[in-house]
Amino acid sequence: MQYQANIPFRGCATALITPFLHGRIDFDRFITLIERNLAGGADALVIAGTTGEASTLSPEEQVELCACAVHTVHGRVPVIGGAGSNDTAHACALARAVSRTGVDALLCVTPYYNKATPRGIALHFEAIAESAEKPIILYNVPARTGCTIPLSAYPELATHPNICGVKEASGDVGYAQRVMQACGPGFPLYSGCDNLTLPLLALGAQGVISVVSNLVPGRMHALCQAFFDGDVATAAQLQAGLLPLMDATMAQPNPVPVKTACALLGLCRDRFRLPLCSMSEQEKSALTTLLQQYGITQ
Repeated sequence: MQYQANIPFRGCATALITPFLHGRIDFDRFITLIERNLAGGADALVIAGTTGEASTLSPEEQVELCACAVHTVHGRVPVIGGAGSNDTAHACALARAVSRTGVDALLCVTPYYNKATPRGIALHFEAIAESAEKPIILYNVPARTGCTIPLSAYPELATHPNICGVKEASGDVGYAQRVMQACGPGFPLYSGCDNLTLPLLALGAQGVISVVSNLVPGRMHALCQAFFDGDVATAAQLQAGLLPLMDATMAQPNPVPVKTACALLGLCRDRFRLPLCSMSEQEKSALTTLLQQYGITQ
């Protein structure tokens, strides 16, 4: 699938996990994960996002991950680098550093914890957009951050020349539709929830930034492609068929289940940085059974 120049990507972007070994990033496994996703048909990669455990990565590690991804991908699909913070000055500095790795765009989360006003949230994103050398995708995920990008801020943000889309992960289809209306036609919106991929595509979304595609990049690509090709029945069949797996990857805080599943497949080690920790053996056994039912292998 070819992506257009005026949007970051179209289809399914895998929000890639970050593998660890002895407390450090396991770059060998990281490269293997990238190649597996590209071979599977992922339309883009998101590096150092929520699924990539950005909250416990140092700025230097985020930059290293993005640089490695850009080098490995070598232009085959767009690479989007996480560059968010609740500290606007830090977010601006990180956005500049990640931009220089050669990523195609940045993913910038709402400013958590501070309890900023709607105007403060808008100014936060505008400051990042004006600092970054690459376009930014807004990331609205209120369950994580405790704040929502207000609808009143979107018309201004959507017209900023360096803001190129929004990852909408509120889990609320109605709110996503209102975001699209507030932004106007042509402003890309991506589902941030796997289970809402098809509903949001039907409303005009350009794709999904996906957790479950760490396991099934080909099936998530096929879901999006079927919809874009006008084969809604096939897209609906794929969405419904993947729902139990999507639910399983969200059974505990992301990325614990999906990273555990990758470890069970031998794609990475079962390693997290606290406060995230491993699943129980009983939970792993249930996950193994589900992977077998879906025929997912390394």
